[in-house]
Amino acid sequence: MQIYESRSPEDTLRLGRELAQKAQPGDVIALAGDLGAGKTVFTKGFAEGLGIEEPVNSPTFTILQIYEEGRIPLYHFDVYRIEDAEEMVEVGLDEYLEGNGVCLIEWAGRIADLLPVRTIIVRIEKDLQKGVDYRRVMIDRAG
Repeated sequence: MQIYESRSPEDTLRLGRELAQKAQPGDVIALAGDLGAGKTVFTKGFAEGLGIEEPVNSPTFTILQIYEEGRIPLYHFDVYRIEDAEEMVEVGLDEYLEGNGVCLIEWAGRIADLLPVRTIIVRIEKDLQKGVDYRRVMIDRAG
């Protein structure tokens, strides 16, 4: 596991960009963290790292946003509103997990049983004692 300290949203964007530069088709990245932890900020940096220039927002109400203009496609999921993991089967999650792009999934813990063993887990945690912008970002490439 790698642990990074982010002291600003810019640091979190940079971490996302750096991870994206190593991304390969078929990668699955599970984002975990409380509301406001920086999952979407990290995702914006990740998209930039893939060469995606269009605005990236959390797809909370649509579940999936697809960006195809970068080096490889980005399938950005937000499963916060998912009641049952089976809903993701109906959305066609398997097709994206096995697709030619990268799946980046916010609130991935809600569908953990559906994710492949090779999933990269990015956990973002706040520590208000170190400041309102401080984040600890842990990246686990287990599997």
